[in-house]
Amino acid sequence: MNEKASHPTIDQRFRGYLPVVVDVETAGFDAGRDALLEIAAVILEMDERGRLHPTEPVSCHVQPFEGANLDPKALEFNGIDPWHPFRQALPEREALQTIFAPVRKAVKANRCRRAILVGHNAFFDLGFINAAVARTGLKRNPFHPFSTFDTVTLAGLAYGQTVLARAAAEAGIKWNGKEAHSALYDAAKTAELFCAVVNRWQELVELEKRTRSGDS
Repeated sequence: MNEKASHPTIDQRFRGYLPVVVDVETAGFDAGRDALLEIAAVILEMDERGRLHPTEPVSCHVQPFEGANLDPKALEFNGIDPWHPFRQALPEREALQTIFAPVRKAVKANRCRRAILVGHNAFFDLGFINAAVARTGLKRNPFHPFSTFDTVTLAGLAYGQTVLARAAAEAGIKWNGKEAHSALYDAAKTAELFCAVVNRWQELVELEKRTRSGDS
């Protein structure tokens, strides 16, 4: 094919929203009661071929808010010691600002209205982000307050798998179980998975168009 295909920009592709992959690690399942311990975000970019790619992630450890519940079972599962001296954890407000600043910059640079959170069980990650924003009174949350893209649903459709590790394997994404359950690692792998699904869909759409036009 000599003719160049025309592809939408990322703001056009997602109706004015910038997809940003987020993962959190917590001390339980209750966003209003249990501590937020880690946040990681991966901003996505689109190349001239209309393909999505992850950018460098941003992440930070978070100090439990005053009075936060720390469920021992959750800490055993994710292996986090909230009081470890080498965590260099930030207070919630500062941690959110660390994550939000590059997201807001990317939203503006890509001419988007807001960011939209991409996550594996995205309601969980967004719930903890929204709860921390409410606790800290932080203004200018760049994320849509309730809409998300959930890779559980997308992976179930594309690969027949809903567990992140299994979906990644089906997508041909390398997985290291020893590194899993850190916000940084899980956000990076979720970003790869989301890009794989969206890019594969784009390829199928282009193939169908070529077939219909008789170019294939």
